[in-house]
Amino acid sequence: MNSRVVNLKTLLRIAAWLCLGGIAFATLSPIGLRPTTGLSPSIERFVAFAMVGALFAAAYPRYILFAALIVLGAAVLFELLQLLEPSRHGRLFDASVKLAGGTIGLAAGLIAGRLLCSD
Repeated sequence: MNSRVVNLKTLLRIAAWLCLGGIAFATLSPIGLRPTTGLSPSIERFVAFAMVGALFAAAYPRYILFAALIVLGAAVLFELLQLLEPSRHGRLFDASVKLAGGTIGLAAGLIAGRLLCSD
C-alpha cells in the first residue's frame, strides 16, 4: 500500500472518531450547549449521522461491519443516554432518523472508501 493511501486512511480515521466525539457532545450535553444550524433538528441528526457513517465506512472499508456497529450502535446508545440528562429526552423517532442517516452514510462511504483507498 502506498503512503498516499496510508495517509488518507489515517486522516479518515481521525476525522471519523473526532466527528463521533462531536456528535456525542452535541447529543449528550445539556440542551443549552447543543449547537444548532437553524435547520430542523431531524435534518441535523440525519446529516450528522450520514457524515459520521460515511467517514467510518471510508476509513474502514474492509471492516464495514465494525464501522456499522460503531455508527448504528452509537445512534441507539446516544438516544438511550439522553434519558440520563434531565434537559434532554431520548425518542424512538430521533433514533430512527439517526439510524437512517448512518445507514445512508455507511453505504456512500463504503463506495467512496473503496474508490479512494484501493490498493
